[in-house]
Amino acid sequence: PQLPALLDQQQRFNHDLALGQALAQSPSILGYTFSRREEREQGEAPFPSISINFSPANPDLSKLNLLGTDKVINNIVDIAQAESEGFFNVYPSLGGTIRKVPLFMRYQGLPYPSLALETYRVGMAIPQATLHLSVSPQTDSYDIFRVQLADTLLPTDEQGQMVVNFRGPERTFTYLSAADILHGNKLANLTNRFVLIGTSAAGLRDIRATPFANAMAGVEIHATIVDNIIQQDPLIYDSYTEIALTYCLIIIGGLLLVAILSFSTPLAGALAGLLLILICLASAYLLFLQNRIIAITYPLASTLTLFFLMTLFNYFFTGRDKRFLQEAFRRYVSPAVVKEVTNNPATLSLQGQTRHLTIFFSDIRGFTSFSEQLSPEQLHRLMNEYLTAMSDTILAHGGMVDKFIGDAVMAIWGAPLEMEDQELQAVRAGLASLQILEKLQPKWQAEGLPFIDIGIGLNSGPVRVGNFGSEKRFNYTVLGDNVNLAARLEGLNKMYGSHILITESTKKVIQNKVFCRYIDRVRVKGKKKPVRIYEPLYEGETTLPLSEELTLYNRAMYFYQEGKFDQALKLFDQLVSNYPQQLYQLYQGRSLYFCEHPPPPDWDGVYTFTSK
Repeated sequence: PQLPALLDQQQRFNHDLALGQALAQSPSILGYTFSRREEREQGEAPFPSISINFSPANPDLSKLNLLGTDKVINNIVDIAQAESEGFFNVYPSLGGTIRKVPLFMRYQGLPYPSLALETYRVGMAIPQATLHLSVSPQTDSYDIFRVQLADTLLPTDEQGQMVVNFRGPERTFTYLSAADILHGNKLANLTNRFVLIGTSAAGLRDIRATPFANAMAGVEIHATIVDNIIQQDPLIYDSYTEIALTYCLIIIGGLLLVAILSFSTPLAGALAGLLLILICLASAYLLFLQNRIIAITYPLASTLTLFFLMTLFNYFFTGRDKRFLQEAFRRYVSPAVVKEVTNNPATLSLQGQTRHLTIFFSDIRGFTSFSEQLSPEQLHRLMNEYLTAMSDTILAHGGMVDKFIGDAVMAIWGAPLEMEDQELQAVRAGLASLQILEKLQPKWQAEGLPFIDIGIGLNSGPVRVGNFGSEKRFNYTVLGDNVNLAARLEGLNKMYGSHILITESTKKVIQNKVFCRYIDRVRVKGKKKPVRIYEPLYEGETTLPLSEELTLYNRAMYFYQEGKFDQALKLFDQLVSNYPQQLYQLYQGRSLYFCEHPPPPDWDGVYTFTSK
């Protein structure tokens, strides 16, 4: 008689059995875990209540491509009285972060559902699930690409794993304390809800890393999976879009990057590479907003590899061409021009082309006579110092030193790069050359060196510029009638006693910036068309003392050009008396000659030179 009472008392204190009986009275799901540890013994098989169908039907279950094991840690018999069971295994990626979870795993050759899947299925009273399969041609196995619960379709990878769409950091879902529930508090929060019971204490070792948090309770991960199934918005790994994006970035973007790095500046190449990376990141982000994810590591690595290889190529090959240009031009043009040419080689053409340039010629007066008075060492030192000063002045004003012809210097403005103010800069260089020469004269005289006087000729107009010479030896220079005219002007300085002569084409551009004195209308040897020539005096407006002399000079030139030589002679006599200059003496002699030997009626005031 005492045995039944003893059994009742044992059952009353058996808490496991009490828990199992409580679970049996409500729709509940128990969790268990599959183990991969070798020391684990094979346990009793779980008993989920799910019915599983396959599409296509009747596959070889041994060939299902599912994660699996033959070790299970199951619930004890007294507790295992819930409506169904599901495993709660989740496997982190290589970085230790949970990103996707299996919806089914294989145990003893059969598929078993996860805790989250069974929680949703039982809660929604769905009796069965369907695994949609495809045959893998590589492994001859059945890949899972979708799990269906009634009308709910859950995309998976080939191993039946769903990519979790995490909602946020830890405690995104509502946490309720077990103590509150036991005391009857907050029970209203449980109405019509899926409730997951688990632990959140760190010491119980159920803490996992997610993309939003380094430490999140494992039970909240399962809550996230259930919510993904409810909302039908798990993330989808879009392999086809990933492949398309990868090929587009590698082929189209790679070709564009190669072209930009090859034919443009390093800055443009860097910006292009950055743009490709931003396109890759933006594409991934826009797809993520549509719950689709792609792996961008390979496209990014490909872009960076292309950029790195092309940068090396440019350094060893294109950079070699730039260094050649720098070496070729650094002795002839200013560093700023060299930098512009190497940074924008498209602006430079070494092939022959017709361009509007300003040509500069300078020469030392009486070089042959005084060079005979100097030793070779003295002449060498003097010429190096003189040519250095002249070339530095030309470079400082944006010109290009074309060549040294003995004591002569030839320079050009407007090539290899175009210049908007080439005429003004060339004239400034000529005036600055005279000022620098004036400063060097005392030093040379103190050293016993002769006085150096120079003449400069400037002309602007269309010329042919580019590489000229033989196939094996050539030079970047200019050719044309306008080049010859500039050289002729340099020689005419001896006739007029001037230091700089420019043509009318140059003067028209600078007439409001540099004050020039009219010199003559001449026809140089080898040219039929006459040209007006001027002498630049200084940059800026006319000063008062000089304007009186120029007023008298301009009146004299007017009478001379009009053929009134007797009136012109009187004024030139006055100029020679008050302002003795070779120019006034020249016109004094011409006026006297024409007074005695009048020119023909069709005289146009042009003086024709028969020698260089």
